[in-house]
Amino acid sequence: MPVLFHDLIQYSSVNYPNSIALTLKDHKLSYQELQKNASSITNSLKALNIEQFDRVGIYLPKTFEAVSSFIGISQAGGVFVPVNPVLKSPQVTHIIEDCSIKILITNSARLLAITHSAKLPMSLTHIIVVDGVEDSTFNKTLILSWSSFLSTQSKGKGVAKGTGNDIAAILYTSGSTGKPKGVVLSHRNLVEGAKSVAKYLHNSREDNIMALLPLSFDYGLSQLTTSFLVGANCILFDYLLASDIPKAITKHNVTGLAAVPTLWAKLCNIKWPKEASNSIRYFTNSGGAMTSDTLAKLRKIMPLADPYLMYGLTEAFRSTYLHPSEIDKKVGSIGKAIPNAEVLVLKSDGTECKSGEIGELVHKGPLVSLGYWNKPIETAKHFKNAPKKPTEIIPTELAVWSGDYVKKDNDGYIYFVARHDDMIKSSGYRLSPLEVEEALFQHSAVLDCAVIGVPHSSLGQAILAIVNSDTLGDELNTIHSIQVHCQKCLPTYMYPKKIIIVKDMPYNSNGKVDRNLLKQSYANYIME
Repeated sequence: MPVLFHDLIQYSSVNYPNSIALTLKDHKLSYQELQKNASSITNSLKALNIEQFDRVGIYLPKTFEAVSSFIGISQAGGVFVPVNPVLKSPQVTHIIEDCSIKILITNSARLLAITHSAKLPMSLTHIIVVDGVEDSTFNKTLILSWSSFLSTQSKGKGVAKGTGNDIAAILYTSGSTGKPKGVVLSHRNLVEGAKSVAKYLHNSREDNIMALLPLSFDYGLSQLTTSFLVGANCILFDYLLASDIPKAITKHNVTGLAAVPTLWAKLCNIKWPKEASNSIRYFTNSGGAMTSDTLAKLRKIMPLADPYLMYGLTEAFRSTYLHPSEIDKKVGSIGKAIPNAEVLVLKSDGTECKSGEIGELVHKGPLVSLGYWNKPIETAKHFKNAPKKPTEIIPTELAVWSGDYVKKDNDGYIYFVARHDDMIKSSGYRLSPLEVEEALFQHSAVLDCAVIGVPHSSLGQAILAIVNSDTLGDELNTIHSIQVHCQKCLPTYMYPKKIIIVKDMPYNSNGKVDRNLLKQSYANYIME
């Protein structure tokens, strides 16, 4: 069975050589072809003197070249760093500099944006461009066309040796403060994560799994790893409009679909062809809590599909899931630990919480990442010796403290409360913004919303609701209607003190509401 990331493809290319590994629009690539392409990239990277653990960035949309490069880099002993294609030059430059990327694989449009700057990061030795550009040099960085790159093959062919604990990838994630930080993933993290998810989703080579999310996002990368493990077909899809998705589902007979809550909410408000609705075997949610209203709509849209509600964090890939059979019994729960993982709910003193007590979710097991790249203080803050270990041995296993508040019921099912930084303290109460947002989403005029706490002279923090609605031009009546709705379904201390209607909601590069930006934007908001 696979041990290293690239073993996933090697395994399937031997067992299912002619099965389709990747689909992009009308083009398909078999596992045998994917392995061949990856091996060519491996040998070309070796010709450029890539060494073990050298970082190679991939700044591309979802393409065959991008995925083949992940595998080729891994086979060469390097570390692949997927860069979200929606990021702009300053963010890309930060990532290149932060982890000293040696080689960058991109396209001509993105190359132009990067080289528009007066200088490139000093670590770069080569930029490989996958579409039509002549070989050149820019600020001592050699720029090669894709054909020139592939035409240079090393004499010493073969796959680099390594262990499951070696670094395989670095995924950059937005932090609560400051610039994005790199989460370091081992081969073991990626392979064991694929095994765990494929087990409870019952994935097989019969599945057509759609990759909607960025491959730089752990949830998006998971669509690849689970597909490769079982020999399934992964459909690479970059959508412009939400309405494009059901059409693609129909075209490719998609059986597995993953999305974040904001995208699911959009998919609830468009028309689905019957063929799309009936082809989905399962759908999954992570990256935030899904409202009960959205879930109910999706179950009507996809009546034959099993819903899997999940909780995950890049630092541990995936932590919990709620089995479809428990959806109606454990409403609002994020479930229990996924296979081959253990999750604990701990107080600040490290002791376990009782049922109903709010504590921090702590994840232990083989999915816990290696920490943050070049950030020892941040790593030490969140990655600590795993609890409940015998004191007679030197601790070697780390657990990750998620920074998320949760609670368990008497049956051990976990319920998300809030991010540590998102909790609101108002009128002496400590409350989760999700509770207020759940009520807001039940109002027909609310398309999306976010609740934050802002300073208040007497309350400590006042509840501010930012609402995206299509009722612009009639804001006063809409706000009044929402206020009346909140008074009917929320206790007094949870009423939004102020409701603001906005035309557009800010989202981060992974499609989540950018709470940090909202907090910054309204940091000096005066609430009376």
